Amino acid sequence: MTGHSVTPVLSVEDLRVQFRLRHGMTVYAVNGVDLAVARGEIFGLVGETGAGKSVTSHAILGLVRPPGQVTGGRVLLDGTDLRTLAPKELRSVRGARISYVPQNPRSALNPLLRIERQMRNMIASHERRRPARQSKVAERCRTMLAAVGIPDPDSMLRAYPHQLSAGMAQRVVIAIALLLGPELIIADEPTSGLDVTVQAQILELFTRAARERGSAVLLVTHDLGVVAHYCQRVAVMYAGEIVERGMVGEIFRSPAHPFTVALLASVPVAGTPLRYIPGQTAQLHRPPQACTFAPRCSFATGECRTQRPPWHHSSDSHETFCRWPRVPVRPPTIGPL
Repeated sequence: MTGHSVTPVLSVEDLRVQFRLRHGMTVYAVNGVDLAVARGEIFGLVGETGAGKSVTSHAILGLVRPPGQVTGGRVLLDGTDLRTLAPKELRSVRGARISYVPQNPRSALNPLLRIERQMRNMIASHERRRPARQSKVAERCRTMLAAVGIPDPDSMLRAYPHQLSAGMAQRVVIAIALLLGPELIIADEPTSGLDVTVQAQILELFTRAARERGSAVLLVTHDLGVVAHYCQRVAVMYAGEIVERGMVGEIFRSPAHPFTVALLASVPVAGTPLRYIPGQTAQLHRPPQACTFAPRCSFATGECRTQRPPWHHSSDSHETFCRWPRVPVRPPTIGPL
């Protein structure tokens, strides 16, 4: 990432993911994604539904399954390319050095096991060479549950997932994710479906993990308000590509890509009609040959529709994948609902 001098915990370089479907069709889901996340930083990855954010997360974790395939790029964790690791080595990294918080916490919890057993399993799977006393492990689990704001850890350890509210289930998943002190936390829409108060509490947990533990956090979200309040840097994703990235304050004050401008303009404002970006996200059945946003962009020219845009550097910390950055002095055409 240009302008970011600190050695990143996570560095993703030219990441590419394809899904080869029946009848010879290929979906080019992620096309040349670059991003870097530093220690102690919360980095936002935003975009529309279907932009490729979750696929990017799964590719980083090595969890893309057939018919999906990572076809190019590097995923460096403290300089080690995770794509070169054997499956057993990669499993030892997931959970210990990289943790994942999914959008639906119940999908990450085994409905047949009590919470304590699931937390113990996480510890045992990564610390087999350092067996600890049962009482010490239980205390470790209680301490972590208390750290994520669960008022009665002992009752929670005895509970089954179906007995938990959505907010409590998400707290438990985060507690498990933080249990081994990971260097990197990937949180995929971690507050989706939660009420505003619980959202704030969950996001504060990630802030504390970054500030107190030095963890790097990749926060995948479509909520620009969350990015504005909790992230230091942000990358905007559209149709499998990063189209703008930089410091949150700079991008929110001076968005340069028409998609970012339109995305910010469509944020709901009390007392005004809801607005949307006309058109549909680009079809990903072939490698991009031009600007993927051009069909929806009211500023697109003939060059935009036939040629790939260059990267434009507005500053050392602000990059835009656009042929005419900063042309939109007004929001691109968006319509009321």
